[in-house]
Amino acid sequence: MKNTTSRLLRGVLLAAVTLSVASCGLPRSGPSKNEIFEGSVMRSGDAFVVSVNSRVTRATSVTPALGFSDEFINAGVVGSDTIRPGDTLGLTVWENVDDGLLSGAEGNATTLQEVQVDGAGFIFVPYAGRIKAAGNTPEAIRRIITNQLEEQTPDPQVEVRRLAGDGAAVSVIGSVGGQGLYPIERPSRTLSGMLARAGGITIEPEIAQITVVRGNQQGEVWFQDIFDDTRLDIALRNGDRVLVEQDTRSFTSLGATGNQTRVPFESQTISAIEAIATVGGLQTNAADPTGVFVFRNEPAEIANMVLGRDDLVGDQRLVYVLNLTEPTGMFEARDFAIRDEDTLYVTEAPFVRWNKTISALLGGLNSVNSLAGAASGLGG
Repeated sequence: MKNTTSRLLRGVLLAAVTLSVASCGLPRSGPSKNEIFEGSVMRSGDAFVVSVNSRVTRATSVTPALGFSDEFINAGVVGSDTIRPGDTLGLTVWENVDDGLLSGAEGNATTLQEVQVDGAGFIFVPYAGRIKAAGNTPEAIRRIITNQLEEQTPDPQVEVRRLAGDGAAVSVIGSVGGQGLYPIERPSRTLSGMLARAGGITIEPEIAQITVVRGNQQGEVWFQDIFDDTRLDIALRNGDRVLVEQDTRSFTSLGATGNQTRVPFESQTISAIEAIATVGGLQTNAADPTGVFVFRNEPAEIANMVLGRDDLVGDQRLVYVLNLTEPTGMFEARDFAIRDEDTLYVTEAPFVRWNKTISALLGGLNSVNSLAGAASGLGG
């Protein structure tokens, strides 16, 4: 009778443990492969689950479209000698008389330092009057002043120099050697020259993005593209704002990978196989190489191409499936592009879940035996 009671109690406790494991579930890093497929629109979910092949790879191979508009590209280089409002000029006038209009008895040369071009673009020169400087070169201004003075003093000789001023300047901020406001001079009339003038960039060139804001227009370009395509090394204009910043794109890695984290892009493009390698690869003792998933909100245009449809509107939830054990699986993963805000998820292998279940049951059996032993002792 005592043995029968012990066996009965052990059976009841074992059944309770089994039901508990089945109902409460086991610890795991995320959904199983079957649960993901169950979320397909073909079953009970709202996502499209798509196996990656060469056609899907081509349809989804989209990289950020960076570049400058025609307005930026077609803008000509500003002449380094063109005077603008706010510039500062230096003037020297020689007169061919001992006692000239401007010079005194001590000499026949008169120097006017730091003559400011006003907001309307004019300067004032004694006896020459108000002179239009903005839009002219120093040589043109020299001729104008000479013509004005030669009516009052014989054979005047005039020199006009453009000094450093704030009439044509560009602000450079972000990841550069020296942030600041820089004048447009002959060496810094283009984007690359201005970046060099600001000390160069201080981040990896591969992931450096350059933004130029001009009035209500804005353009972005990869730093390396400036040198690959000379058209993108645009001419700068007064008031331009140049921002240098690191690429802000990233993807998230979850599941049976070497590292579960948010990962910034380290290059302009990154493939699925590179993304897996970046986070330490698959966990050899846990990952299912047939269950590598990429979760993404795909624009309707691309979603229609991938699914061979034309009726989808708005962003669509797509789950891309990579099976690394197929003959072309590694190639497909190498060619499949990861995009900003993607989630890379690797499921656990079935045997891992089986081992967890067995471990839980064995632990439960030990507890059952202990409880049964205690009950038997109480019954004795």
